Amino acid sequence: MRRWGVVALALMLGACGGGVVPHPSNPSSYEPPVRKPVAARPIAPTVVVPPTGAATAAAAGVVAGPPVYSLPITDAQATRALAAFRLSCPSLVRRADTSGLTRGTDWQPACSAAAAARGGDARAFFAQWFESVQVGDGRAFATGYYEPEIAGSRDRRGGYEVPIYGRPSDLIEADLGQFSDDLKGKKIRGRIDRNALVPYFDRKQIEEGALTGRAPIIAWAADPVEIFFLQIQGSGRLKLPDGSIMRIGYDTQNGRTYTGIGALMKERGLLKPGQTSMQGIVAWLHDNPVQGRDIMRENKSFVFFREQNGPPLGALGLAVTGQVSAAADPKFIPLGAPVFLSADRTDATGLWVAQDTGGAIRGANRIDTFWGAGSNARATAGGMSARGSAFLLLPIGTLDRLSAEKAATVR
Repeated sequence: MRRWGVVALALMLGACGGGVVPHPSNPSSYEPPVRKPVAARPIAPTVVVPPTGAATAAAAGVVAGPPVYSLPITDAQATRALAAFRLSCPSLVRRADTSGLTRGTDWQPACSAAAAARGGDARAFFAQWFESVQVGDGRAFATGYYEPEIAGSRDRRGGYEVPIYGRPSDLIEADLGQFSDDLKGKKIRGRIDRNALVPYFDRKQIEEGALTGRAPIIAWAADPVEIFFLQIQGSGRLKLPDGSIMRIGYDTQNGRTYTGIGALMKERGLLKPGQTSMQGIVAWLHDNPVQGRDIMRENKSFVFFREQNGPPLGALGLAVTGQVSAAADPKFIPLGAPVFLSADRTDATGLWVAQDTGGAIRGANRIDTFWGAGSNARATAGGMSARGSAFLLLPIGTLDRLSAEKAATVR
């Protein structure tokens, strides 16, 4: 879904004229309350001091975690995770693991067993085929995301004035690894101006009409705050005037750095205590459209969409599933791998499968949990902020192999 995490929302300008689009007359009706968490005591990680600036899990170091059978994984969590892991297996065995922890062949035995495993045996499956490891210091931070549903229209009409843009025709994406081995894994986006590659238009320029004649408008939204929130999530559903649903998903992004305005608003004293959830930020933005627009322009990132004819897809090109799929940094967690999150709240605690990435999801043990669609998902994801420990589940024998390889290099 290529989300940026539920860290901020924004106001956007209309397609023409540069004026602020009026907010709904009763914005509070759009916001379900934040779901109050039930406190839990996370498993303490092993005390480790990882090297400073480690860019991958292998560089950060891994140590053995608790035996998988001892982890408090429920039958329902294990069953969901088994289905998600089975779906991810083809990617695990063929993709290069940028974390430096596994090879495709490492996953083959567990994947073969997953194909024959039944849902009722899910907990036993994970206990038999996996070992848990702690990456770096193991201290985890988890947020949440979901698939939003907002009011939209395929054509511009009264009450639907906020453009939803598709991929611009002049947006160029370059894989820098093709130019230098030192830049492998790095990409850049921009446009050509007078035979030079320059940064693509930022949010302010786009809001002021820079995309005219450059990008298709695939639909129109009713609420500028809601469509920016959908940009943060990366995909969602438009409820059309006739009651039908149009699904849209992430296509690309303008290449500008993402800046979450939630932290900016908090630093500037704009949010009262208890107002720092997604719901509180939305309410403030509805009540302060002009100031909200100016703050949002400090976030130069802008997402472009395409219409989808199916469920939301994660970074592996596979469907993501509520209450089991999660986003992670692939440099620290192999995409497709299971992760047990032991958090200070019960709803975040459990077995997740890393099937997605996000612009704000960076570093070791950083998890963004996916909750599906609907008001319950929004209420949970909007207030999700959990801390605790993360234990990555890897094929049995991985830790011994990594230890042997490390020992061989120092001889």
